[in-house]
This record gives sequence, structure tokens and C-alpha cells, in this order.
Amino acid sequence: MDLSDLRIFLAVVREGGVTRAAERLHRVQSNVTTRIRQLEEDLGVSLFIREGKRLHLAPQGQVLLGYASRLLALADETREALKDAKPRGTFRLGAMESTAAVRLPRLLNQYHRRHPEVVLELRTGNPQVLASAILAGDLDAALVAEPIADDPFEKAHAFEEELVMVAAAHHPPIGKGNDLPRTIIVFEHGCPHRKRLEDWYAKRGEMPERMIELASYHAMLGCVVAGMGVALIPKSVLTTFPDRRLLSVHPLGRTEDRAWTVLIWRKGAGSANVQALKEILQSPRSADPRRMRTAGAS
Repeated sequence: MDLSDLRIFLAVVREGGVTRAAERLHRVQSNVTTRIRQLEEDLGVSLFIREGKRLHLAPQGQVLLGYASRLLALADETREALKDAKPRGTFRLGAMESTAAVRLPRLLNQYHRRHPEVVLELRTGNPQVLASAILAGDLDAALVAEPIADDPFEKAHAFEEELVMVAAAHHPPIGKGNDLPRTIIVFEHGCPHRKRLEDWYAKRGEMPERMIELASYHAMLGCVVAGMGVALIPKSVLTTFPDRRLLSVHPLGRTEDRAWTVLIWRKGAGSANVQALKEILQSPRSADPRRMRTAGAS
């Protein structure tokens, strides 16, 4: 079993068949078919269930899929470690939507000015999705809110966020002797701010009667303006919302209003591209005044 066989196997899985995999790899179909059969013979198992010209991943193929991704990621990491430490190539970065909207424009502008030879790719998602993408080898690093698992990742602190509750204008104070709002507006499961808001209710012996799930902060804030419910957001997001005057902002308790955003990457996979971003985050010249400095990765 060599790495080229694994790359061909992954291409067949991801492209959904031999024909498209061959096109992707710039090989003839017969070569791809032969290499897959050789890999099956080498391993002594069938990796695909064949129905005519269609291929379906067999249970043994599903097992190999996880190992193949990790082995190839390790091989790529080895190659990068043997190269010079100059940032280059494609940097696949993930971020939560709030971070992408508010923090990243200035940060990535600095990165591009320092390292114009790096091609930046950005994906947004909740911390669970982004962490899984790093472990699958689909992202190099991500900016996510704590808490995040320590064992698989190295980390560097990036930003300190103040969390606030937002409601429609003229809404009475929240959590100060009044009934708590019955409807909350949140992101999908996996969003740390959603979990924080649910815990906030639970701590007060309450639970919302209704949850409205939306996919963007501006959509959430639009619903809040309309009086449909309340939301918990980083206060910095309000700087990007043009109808801020139509909202009321309600602070949380002093021990409940802080959230930390960290830069994470897979342990042992701290490439030059990742280290360059970490250096910008740690720089005293970092443009964000609320940035939390760090002594290094944990």
C-alpha cells in the first residue's frame, strides 16, 4: 500500500466513480481501475460494492477512508516540515460567522500584505464543524469560540468577545425581575453562543418556549428588530448592523459576558501559514484593541 494508491482511492470516493476520478487525476480509467484492484488485493478486502459500472463504498472501504485521509495528511505535513518556513501555497482557514464578519477583514488584510504569495480560502461554520474539518484534513486552522477539545489541537488565543442580549427597542430589562423572553433566536446546534444562552436560561430555572434557528447574524438581528424574540451575540457584531438604533442591548452578568476566540490547528501540523497568522494575532500592532495576547499555543 503506497500513498499514490491511497490518493487514487480517495479520488474515486470523493468524485463518486472511476470516470470522474480519472479526469481529476489526469489518468486513464483503466489505470485507476487497475490501481484500485491492486489495492484491494494488497489489503485482502473489497473496498467497493460493484453494481454494473456503479461503485458503492463497502464497510471495509469506509474504514480505510478514515485512515487514508490521516495518512495522506501526515505525509503532506512531513513534506511541509522539510520545506523552508516561508508561508506559501493555499491557506485554508475556518471561522465562525461573527468572527468572519467583524474580525477577519482587517486581520486578513494584514496577512495578505505580509504574505501576498499565500492564497487564502475561507470557510464559515460552528466550532464543531470547523474542528472536524481540521481533523479530516479539509482545513489548516480555524478561529473558534471556546470551549474546544485540547487533545487534538494546538491553540493560540485570538480575541476576547463581550456577549450581550439583544431585543427590540424599548424592551424592558431582561433578567431583572421580569419574566424572561419566551422566544430565542439562535444558530444551529453546535453554536457556542446558543449553548451559552440555553445555559443562561437554565441557571435561572427557566427554558425558552420556542427557538427560531437562522443561518446569519443579520437575519437574526432583523427578527429581533421585528420583536420575534431575543438573541445572544458578540457585541462587536452590532457595528456591522445598520439598524442598530432599532435594538435594545441588555448586558449579562459579569461572569457570563465573556467569550474567548482561539486559533486552533491540528497538533503537529503548525505550518508556516498557520504560524504567520498566529504571529499577527500576537503582534502588539494587531489592529483589534480587544485582542487577547497569548504566550503561545497550549
